Amino acid sequence: MEYSKTENNSEDIQHYLTKSSIFRIGTVSSVDGRAVSVRVDRDKNLSHLLYQGELLKNVSVGSYIKILKGFDCLIGKIEKEYIKEITTNDNYATPSDKIARFLSIQLVGYFEGDEYKKGVKELPLIGDECLILEQNEYQRIHNFTGKEEISIRLGHLMTDSNISIDISVNKLFASHIGVFGNTGSGKSYTLASLYKELFDKFGRNTSFKENARFLLFDFNGEYASDTSITKLKKVYNLSTQTDCGNKIELSPDIILAPDIFFILSNATEKTQQPFIRRMLKLYNKVQSQDDSLSYTKGILRNQLKRTLQIADLITGDTLLAYFEKILPFEENLLSDIGRQSKSNCFYYIQESKNYFFNDPANANFIEQTKIYRAIDKLEVDAEFITWITKFLYIQLIDDILSNRAQNEHIAPAINKLNSLSKDFSKVITVPPHKTPITLWEKEKPMVVINLDKVNTAMKKLLPLLLSMMCYQEHKSYKTEETVTKSLNIIIDEAHNILSYESTRESESWKDFRLETFEEIIKEGRKFGVFLTLASQRPSDISSTIISQLHNYLIHRLINNRDLEMVEKAISYLDKLSVETLPILPAGACVLSGTIADLPIIVQVERLSDELAPKSQTIKLTDAWSDTTTLLEKHEK
Repeated sequence: MEYSKTENNSEDIQHYLTKSSIFRIGTVSSVDGRAVSVRVDRDKNLSHLLYQGELLKNVSVGSYIKILKGFDCLIGKIEKEYIKEITTNDNYATPSDKIARFLSIQLVGYFEGDEYKKGVKELPLIGDECLILEQNEYQRIHNFTGKEEISIRLGHLMTDSNISIDISVNKLFASHIGVFGNTGSGKSYTLASLYKELFDKFGRNTSFKENARFLLFDFNGEYASDTSITKLKKVYNLSTQTDCGNKIELSPDIILAPDIFFILSNATEKTQQPFIRRMLKLYNKVQSQDDSLSYTKGILRNQLKRTLQIADLITGDTLLAYFEKILPFEENLLSDIGRQSKSNCFYYIQESKNYFFNDPANANFIEQTKIYRAIDKLEVDAEFITWITKFLYIQLIDDILSNRAQNEHIAPAINKLNSLSKDFSKVITVPPHKTPITLWEKEKPMVVINLDKVNTAMKKLLPLLLSMMCYQEHKSYKTEETVTKSLNIIIDEAHNILSYESTRESESWKDFRLETFEEIIKEGRKFGVFLTLASQRPSDISSTIISQLHNYLIHRLINNRDLEMVEKAISYLDKLSVETLPILPAGACVLSGTIADLPIIVQVERLSDELAPKSQTIKLTDAWSDTTTLLEKHEK
């Protein structure tokens, strides 16, 4: 409701004055920086006002008010209201006349023409008129998109279903997003609604399918159905319980990164990590050969000759046991090799004659042994972890022969990797080097990794490996000019992998995992990589990660630790928004961050059953009651 400076029509002036008198609620009584007190007119203490047959809500805590300072229109948010006794010299004043209602307001923005802008342009003066916002002004305050920006609808203002909340695609999805809320608060629906609206807006575009990538880690199988969020997706249903699940192709460069290999083998810093570095150097050298398998066989032949000529039977027995782990299984592989304790050496058994290997003249008999000939049958294992484990044994044999390592120091790391290989091979395959790898199918920009049937160890490992692989891939896309390809990594139940209090793994493993995601959240924007985190326990997530998020959609939170974490980490939240969190209804959330000029409470649109995540709470009465019994009761 603004009156033009050049308006001369008397009827319009009268109309303006009438509206002003109806919409006016009081005047500024004090100004203390952004904090402003407004004294409410005596006849404006009702909860509703009537204007042209319409019932308008009067001001209350949490609503907005405009202050007219000349031709400037300032906007404030009401944080509290109170009453104060007013001294008066009127002998006929009643007790009620001595009580005045006051509003405590924080200035949040101003109108510049038809556009609402955040911030404080000017401070009001005492006596300036204060008015209720009109419907179109209220809508402009809650419009978070520019005139030429593409937006999607998130929902409507919780207190007014007529006020649509539309958010800028660029400002939201080119940012790190946090969706928090207790179980049953609507957190999963909000996450699904965001990306469903995005795919509805851009899903038909060829450029979108080519340049946008979405990687969703689903810990509970909520988004794995064919229609949830969108049909333009590839779902990997992984399982460590059976061999029937899907498998993901993973780049060997990721597995062979020293830090990842240390984690997989739980390697100690002083002994096992240097050993693993030597093994990786050996493996890379072998892979660089024209015929890597033949080169590997040559290494084994040389090692076996040195082993059978060793003057230490105990060490030799240990090394021969390693050869049996490397070579294809055959019974009686060592049946033609004897041990001579007196001479402390091995010998070759041929019919009734023995050829002692400590005699250089008998060295050629080594090539006739079963174990030596078994080397010719060696093949590259289909399972990458099994194959790389054999190189650990090859390196260990070399280190023991060279007196650089002891079996008891290195064996635990190899055993750890062996125990992991069974689960690893059920969910991951590692193709040969230089083989193109992609998670995405053509025309399907979203990938859902369903971890519902994956054990805890792999649930923590897989998101790290896949995020690293995709992040490194997207870093390579950046040119000097601009970034055209984007990757949104979406982690539902993010506390499962981003907790800094987890005691299931070593400190080094936990630190590396958190540091990796912290790097993505700090540096990913430069390469078009963004994180969306959803969690019911934000207090369990690293505070560094929480504080680096740009936009927040916070549903009902009850736990004190979660509330304290949110209040400390999110500078965009005001006091009223924080106090509202424990009592938010299902589906309502506080929208705050760089996308919103001010924190608001949004009622997110409900999705249809086919698009919604499978996260509904079970109806116990339906599950516990017989159908016939329910029908009989209904008929009665």
